[in-house]
Amino acid sequence: MAVITPEIKEFIANNLGFVATVSKDGELDLGPKMSLFVLDDSHIAYHERTAGQTYENLKNGSPLVVAFANLAEKKGYRFRGNVVLHVDDEIHAAQVKVAEEKGTKRPAVIPVLEVTEIQDLASGANAGKTIVKD
Repeated sequence: MAVITPEIKEFIANNLGFVATVSKDGELDLGPKMSLFVLDDSHIAYHERTAGQTYENLKNGSPLVVAFANLAEKKGYRFRGNVVLHVDDEIHAAQVKVAEEKGTKRPAVIPVLEVTEIQDLASGANAGKTIVKD
């Protein structure tokens, strides 16, 4: 697993992230997820509230790619890895509690990305280059 540094954790906490999946027919799905958060040093998760196309794609085995960017800083990161869907377990229960405390919709599932690769999305010569790969 790749380690998410404190600097990257802070970036994630302060910027909007997007997730990308692909349908079994090859159609790309991309959308913002305002609930993305760092679960621990090697995992990023979010509250899947709509249980729409992204969730269907993940249930059908789609890979999950997560990206964060900040236009003003011209900086960003992309994360790749393996995804596990958590429903009716400790991770799900803990995040349901978080949603209740924040007054947001109850998540149907908590997708958790085990990060195996982090790529630099800053503008310039290193754009798209891998920072760390497990």
